[in-house]
Amino acid sequence: MPDLVPLSRALISVSDKTGLTELGRALADRGVELLSTGGSAKALREAGLAVTDVAEATGFPEMMDGRVKTLHPVIHGGLLALRDDPAHLAAMEAHGIAGIDLLVVNLYPFEATVARGAEWDEVIENIDIGGPAMIRAAAKNHGFVTTVVDVEDYAALLVELDTHEGRTSEAFRRTMAQRAYGRTAAYDAAVSTWMAGAIGEPAPRRRAVAGTLAQTMRYGENPHQGAAFYTDGSNRPGVATAQQHQGKALSYNNINDTDAAFELVSEFADAPPTCVIVKHANPCGVAQGESLAEAYGRAFDCDRVSAFGGIVALNRPLDRATAEAITGIFTEVVIAPGADDAAREIFAGKKNLRLLTTAGLGDAEAPGLVWRQVSGGYLVQDRDAGRLDPASLQIVTKRRPSEAEMADLLFAWTVGKHVKSNAIVYVKDGATVGIGAGQMSRVDSTRIAARKALDMAAAIGLDAAPTEGSVVASDAFFPFPDGLIAAAEAGARAVIQPGGAMRDADVIAAADDAGLAMVFTGRRHFRH
Repeated sequence: MPDLVPLSRALISVSDKTGLTELGRALADRGVELLSTGGSAKALREAGLAVTDVAEATGFPEMMDGRVKTLHPVIHGGLLALRDDPAHLAAMEAHGIAGIDLLVVNLYPFEATVARGAEWDEVIENIDIGGPAMIRAAAKNHGFVTTVVDVEDYAALLVELDTHEGRTSEAFRRTMAQRAYGRTAAYDAAVSTWMAGAIGEPAPRRRAVAGTLAQTMRYGENPHQGAAFYTDGSNRPGVATAQQHQGKALSYNNINDTDAAFELVSEFADAPPTCVIVKHANPCGVAQGESLAEAYGRAFDCDRVSAFGGIVALNRPLDRATAEAITGIFTEVVIAPGADDAAREIFAGKKNLRLLTTAGLGDAEAPGLVWRQVSGGYLVQDRDAGRLDPASLQIVTKRRPSEAEMADLLFAWTVGKHVKSNAIVYVKDGATVGIGAGQMSRVDSTRIAARKALDMAAAIGLDAAPTEGSVVASDAFFPFPDGLIAAAEAGARAVIQPGGAMRDADVIAAADDAGLAMVFTGRRHFRH
């Protein structure tokens, strides 16, 4: 297998015409014969380039609305023939097959067709057959054939040709072959995933997932771990599609935490100004206010210690007053659906602060899948989407929650959905005042949240515990009365929890004895 292979004949068949004529002209200027199909050939001719139609080369017309045009031995023989095998060369000569040294193909826009909500028949017509077949053939024969499937690689191809006097190196062809197979794999994954959803198959026998590299990283969660960030092409508003205005590249942990913050704040798309502060993927403060600045201040007062070096997510465009408040401490990332010029000017003086803006908030009710790797496999589940219907709540205690308490209970419940289990969230007047996350015991989460609230009270000079007169949410049921009693001792006056424990009667009795109002949701929100 030779290292350097000259290019004398190229087959170009692209759906995305970006850069097509420039590439065609550059190849022609280097003496490469152009072979093409349909719209690609038309565009090249209109640019004044000499092009041979595939139909002319095969002696067989395009037919069946273009479904059959490149599926022919003259094409695949030209791609697959081993140029150092006498038998292959004899077969090429006997059947009039000319070699194809370069294949430039990008595929029918299947993913874009699905994304715009096309009907079944149109989606099916946008499943490319000839393109993947040629790509796989050319990539297999990378010892002699160069395969290019991405517009962004056109420039690299031309640099390669200039570097090696019209030839490509084996290393370059191998790199292009790997990218080619990555593209066809991603394409097939998109087709199979769409079809599974379209026919209502929740657990297909084989499930594939694909992504496009967005960023390589210095390291992962820890410096000894390599890492990279891939996007899935869904265009859902969030960290993957946000515009970064300043600051160094996001780290692995930045992206993970920013996603957690943005997904939580997206629960409050139709709410008053809301701020979420996240640290290590858990909210350490969530609050609403008359303004974003007020919301930020109230969220900050939940846990000022943890907020240092945290992630801030907002449900409104960032404004000057909020930017000024945020820059009062070190913050890693701020993400919001926009930012005004004054806010961006203030942030510009903080070179290590990343500002991300999005095209709106995420849809908290949108379906989707969550993947988690385990040893030897993957767990796949539906996103914890949807909202709690207040009409479905069951009040199980003698005392009913007041209107203000019910509003706080629903707020606490929404926040608790995004706290690692076991999760306990105290809320008062539309702001978290204590959060207990990730403990092995629910009663420990209850006590930790109350303890942190007392610490903040001392730090900011409050006379009473912030949890006094609060409500509390638990992401799963209280298995025993002890956790509920601990919440009552911290001053909570109302509780929201799923219910469904074997000892629900004991927990309800304890709530009645403490004068608490308690609401059952019938739904839990474990987040491990």
